[in-house]
Amino acid sequence: MIFYNRFTFRLLYRLLIINILGILLYYLIRNTELWFTISGLTILLIAALMNLYFYINQIREDIKRFILAVKTRDSTLNFRNKATKGSFPELYESFNDIIQTQKDMQLEKDSMFQLIKTILEQVPVGVIVVKDNEQDSKQAEIVFFNQAATSLLGIPSYKYWHRLAQHSPQFAQEIENIGKGGKRFMELKIQDKLIQLSTEVIPLNLYLTDYTIISFQNIKDEIEQKESEAWNRLIGVISHEILNSITPISSLSDTVNSMIADKDYLNAEDLEDLKPAIKTIKRRSEGLLDFVKDYRLIAELPTPDLEYHTIGEILQHIKVLMQPFANGRNIMLKVEQTSSKITIQIDLKLVEQALINLVTNSIYALEGVEHPVIEINYRLDQNKLYLEVSDNGKGIDSELIEKIFVPFFTTRKNGSGIGLTITRNIMKMHHGNLEVNSVPYEKTVFSLVFRYQ
Repeated sequence: MIFYNRFTFRLLYRLLIINILGILLYYLIRNTELWFTISGLTILLIAALMNLYFYINQIREDIKRFILAVKTRDSTLNFRNKATKGSFPELYESFNDIIQTQKDMQLEKDSMFQLIKTILEQVPVGVIVVKDNEQDSKQAEIVFFNQAATSLLGIPSYKYWHRLAQHSPQFAQEIENIGKGGKRFMELKIQDKLIQLSTEVIPLNLYLTDYTIISFQNIKDEIEQKESEAWNRLIGVISHEILNSITPISSLSDTVNSMIADKDYLNAEDLEDLKPAIKTIKRRSEGLLDFVKDYRLIAELPTPDLEYHTIGEILQHIKVLMQPFANGRNIMLKVEQTSSKITIQIDLKLVEQALINLVTNSIYALEGVEHPVIEINYRLDQNKLYLEVSDNGKGIDSELIEKIFVPFFTTRKNGSGIGLTITRNIMKMHHGNLEVNSVPYEKTVFSLVFRYQ
């Protein structure tokens, strides 16, 4: 109240002086001819009016300066002198507090930005942030370009996107092909060295401004390591299968050779002794031939002939195909949502083959299980579509989850071990994936995962 009264007192004081001077001047003009005095009072009245104007205008200018400082985030402005000598010390003190709070917030924001920038500079993932320009795409500004991006692309940290596109046109073209968000694997030749990048583009709108975040990393070494591991596992399985066939063939061939080596002719008894050995050699040779055919089947999948089909159509087809097989084993086959109109682009024959493989595996997994059930349905999750085959069979132990996708690995007595490999390859050809989640004797779910946008 004291601060408010200070302004009120000063204002009333000035108004009182102006009124007294005005009344006195009116009296002198009306009743006297003291022109020198009248001139002096007129000057004093004008000076008092000017003083009142500047007094009020000063407060208005201070408020205007404060608003401008807030708008422009100018933290250098302060009202310390005004807070002790001004007419509104409480108001000016509030101005100081607001400006200081804004300064602290800006410092905190800048510190957080520097922290994030430092972290992004240290990660081995290339990060480029582009500020889009709707009027002229060539003038799109690069607002962040970390050291990893410079190293991976072998280019300096350009300020504008069109300069980067001129230096690395293949990379820029791949980013434009991804469009408004998504992931892509790309191969680039940088300084005569081939690198393989896993790239993701994320569009972002902040404060009515469009940004594009581009992140990428070189996965060539990781891919080579995974390929080496896969080849080692595959060679191990193939070696095991071949040795299982070659060993008895070699042993029996040696036995047959010893039986006929010193004889010029064979009697009936000798022939009877040879027949089992020859039959075994024939059987194992046929088994080895079948193994090679299975390997060729994995390696020579046809190129997908993509067409649009509804989910309902796919589910209805698999229901018609697998229902008799399930009924013959007293298994309840539940296929729901066969009327779905959701459409995806696939090779129907290949996807049906993948589903047949999964359902067949489920049928064998349900042997000896009470109340066996297989369910086939679909679900949407963000930008992915899942075709799922689930059962309540014996499931898959956690230590075998990764091994089941190795060619020729099988837990079935008479299984070939190629069904899941073929299914996974079919999904890779559709730019999708095959996922599995298993709780033995409760629920095992195999999912064909497709991109859906």
